[in-house]
Amino acid sequence: MKKILLIGGNYYPELTGIGRYNGEMMDWLSQNGYECTVVTTYPYYPQWKITPEYKRKSWWYSREKKGNIIVHRCPHYVPQQPKGLKRMMLDLSFTVSGFFKILQIAFGPKRELVMVVSPPFVPGFLGVLYKKLRGARLITHIQDLQIEAARDLQMVRSQKMIRLLFAMEGFILKRADHISSISNGMVRKVREKTKRNTLFFPNWSDTSKFYLLPVKGLKQQFGLAETDKVVLYSGAIGEKQGLDIILKVAQMLDGLADLKFIICGTGPYKANLEQMAAQMKVKNILFMPLQPTEVLNEFLNMTDIHLVIQKADASDLVMPSKLTNILAVGGLAIITANPGNSLYDEVSSHRIGLLSEAENPEALAKAIKIGLMEDCSDYKERAREYAENYLSIDKVMKRFTEEIGLSKEEGSKELTQKPVETV
Repeated sequence: MKKILLIGGNYYPELTGIGRYNGEMMDWLSQNGYECTVVTTYPYYPQWKITPEYKRKSWWYSREKKGNIIVHRCPHYVPQQPKGLKRMMLDLSFTVSGFFKILQIAFGPKRELVMVVSPPFVPGFLGVLYKKLRGARLITHIQDLQIEAARDLQMVRSQKMIRLLFAMEGFILKRADHISSISNGMVRKVREKTKRNTLFFPNWSDTSKFYLLPVKGLKQQFGLAETDKVVLYSGAIGEKQGLDIILKVAQMLDGLADLKFIICGTGPYKANLEQMAAQMKVKNILFMPLQPTEVLNEFLNMTDIHLVIQKADASDLVMPSKLTNILAVGGLAIITANPGNSLYDEVSSHRIGLLSEAENPEALAKAIKIGLMEDCSDYKERAREYAENYLSIDKVMKRFTEEIGLSKEEGSKELTQKPVETV
């Protein structure tokens, strides 16, 4: 049985973002004959505080076992407002506590592969350490170009600090045996700055858990009327999303009967949005908590329009993970992205959603009207087909394990010869 070590700042039971994908990846590998070890934090995202069930034990290390997966959780600092220096302190605190856990693990059975998922990128030093100590192969998987995003969104303003962060990242990437990322656009950017081959390893959806359902009766399950037209944003509520645009659009479309905007999720900026909605006296908007996994398929199916909101300067750096499940249920997505970035190109070329100019409330309001008043069934059909063809977790994971030589079919070149893009 091949042994894999994952180092990452987010993991199950986090329901959104990188934690979700790390958890599902380890589950798939363990179910397909791999022995998995995880070094991670205590779950805190997207609410930016440690979940109650872990709070009492979070001051020290803990160990969990589930089948072929062993999870080591390390103590770390969690800022209530994740900006600049405080966000960096979270990454650094996990790296420091993880250092001692990696030393302990290094004296146990050897793991053939150590994988570090970024962000956060700083724990990549732990992957380099394990590789040095045990001679394992190191893969750095980039879910988000963290330093570029922090720079472009002005979360870190010091140019000296930005240069230092790039130097640290470069040290890690030079020592990786494989580098991978989640979109063609991000792969190109990583290749440009590293001058190295970068593998395409897209995010996925479990198409056996997320699928089309009859809509009748679903809205009442969530306290809505059958006649309501639901426009949903579901996911992390943070600075980079620019979700205040939803409040502006809801105010602009206040005259449309039975129209309900729902912002579903948690995060450090949710209270700010609620306060802004009250000040603007927006009447057609509801705030809801993240929905449990067991009802998420129904929740996504009852929605008429799904919003995937990105700021203009972040839309080519961050692949919205929420889009994979929207496509899997055949949902009608409106994505804010501008021409020239990979997200726009992919959605446009496959015609799997409506596109709206980023940070333009008038354009978004127009797209919502089109989604509500015109027949968009073709978009929904293509969305589900796209998910089945390109986003199935089985297909994505099999291609990737073949590419890095972990599967039995190590000679396969399917991924490099015919890459499949995702959004």
